[in-house]
Amino acid sequence: MRNISDIIEQYLKGSLQDSKEGTIEIQRNDLAEQFSCVPSQINYVIQTRFTLEKGYLVESKRGGGGYIRIQRIELPQHTELHHHLHHSIGSHIDQTAAEGLIYQLEESGFLSKREACLMRGAISRECLNLKLPYRDELRSRVMKAMLLSLLGK
Repeated sequence: MRNISDIIEQYLKGSLQDSKEGTIEIQRNDLAEQFSCVPSQINYVIQTRFTLEKGYLVESKRGGGGYIRIQRIELPQHTELHHHLHHSIGSHIDQTAAEGLIYQLEESGFLSKREACLMRGAISRECLNLKLPYRDELRSRVMKAMLLSLLGK
């Protein structure tokens, strides 16, 4: 059985997918009531599963009539992806940012679930058993090499 966080995440992703603009606005209290949970549960889902690294822009307005706006950030088209990856990864990348980029590529269909799983294993700190900053430098080179070969560039 899935937990409430997974259910809320899937609901929000479905709403985003159905949105023509790729943006949704929600009222935290209304959503909490809909799922019979506390409003902080909605905050938790948004803060952990709709991050910039995972390809989402979140904006909120507090107070009466306040809202939370979630927007899916689309990856560039295949021709621009090489430049985007080079810029995103740079010469160093930490594990959190690397995993976020892999997640975003998987969600966008650029990577299969299996490819994403293999990449996460290859760039993990357990696999790259070096001290910082060498680990982040090596992770950057490994990420670029894998992505460029997978994307055919």
